[in-house]
Amino acid sequence: MKISTEIYSAARQIGEEKTIELYAKAGFDAYDLSMFPMCGYDWGKGRFYESTHPFAGKDYLAYVRNLRHIGAECGIHCNQSHAPFPVTCKEIRSYLKRAIECTAEAGGEICVVHPDNNKSPAENAEMYLELLPFAKDHGVKIACENMWNWNSAKKCSSFAACATAESFNAHLDAVNDDYLVACLDIGHAEMKGSGEGAALMIRALGKRLAALHIHDNDLLHDSHQIPFSMSIDFEEVVLTLRQIGYKGYFTLEADSYLNKYNADNIFEGMKALAESAKRLAQMYEER
Repeated sequence: MKISTEIYSAARQIGEEKTIELYAKAGFDAYDLSMFPMCGYDWGKGRFYESTHPFAGKDYLAYVRNLRHIGAECGIHCNQSHAPFPVTCKEIRSYLKRAIECTAEAGGEICVVHPDNNKSPAENAEMYLELLPFAKDHGVKIACENMWNWNSAKKCSSFAACATAESFNAHLDAVNDDYLVACLDIGHAEMKGSGEGAALMIRALGKRLAALHIHDNDLLHDSHQIPFSMSIDFEEVVLTLRQIGYKGYFTLEADSYLNKYNADNIFEGMKALAESAKRLAQMYEER
């Protein structure tokens, strides 16, 4: 079982180039090319703004090509990517094809594209069907992800697109194409109020499950913490993945974990993340 991790949380401190180098040194096999800096979004104001990151520049493919070269030299590769969001913003939607293009340039096989939280499977299918011909031309599969909303009155999450097994499979059925697959966010699936539990979701998705976002939480908030630090039962998660014959990577998305580190000691946090991912992989292999 190969292990991977998102790179955004470290890259915003030390840059993508150094992040890829250090994650290889920490022991990861692969990385999730996080392309959130491709365009900016002010969540407080609900407003798009232009980015100055190389992902947004005219030489974006050359930049990604260099990241791939650095990874190859260090013995690490891109297994998947994450496109910018929220897709409710039309300006961000205009960057989704660029994200797919960058995924192909990096050597990734899957690009995670969030659905619109509040749209039906048929409505979200329109976006995916628009992107699929471009994705196929670039040899990249698109992965839909289970989402959540927040109920302030109840102080817990609430239903959003793909939050339940029924909704997730309905989204995949609405497109009905092998190039649209499932990325199950384990933390989202375990949030009380919206999720149905990761094990149930894994069994329901079966062979459609091609990618993971793995992180820990208190079963209530979207904490994005290092596995084995909070409340998720990873024994059950790994056992269920084994039962369905999951063949993808174990990809961490514990992006909040590195917040307590700075550029001087961030490698210590990266090594801890690698150890948690290796523990998960070992649990899978020993079943």
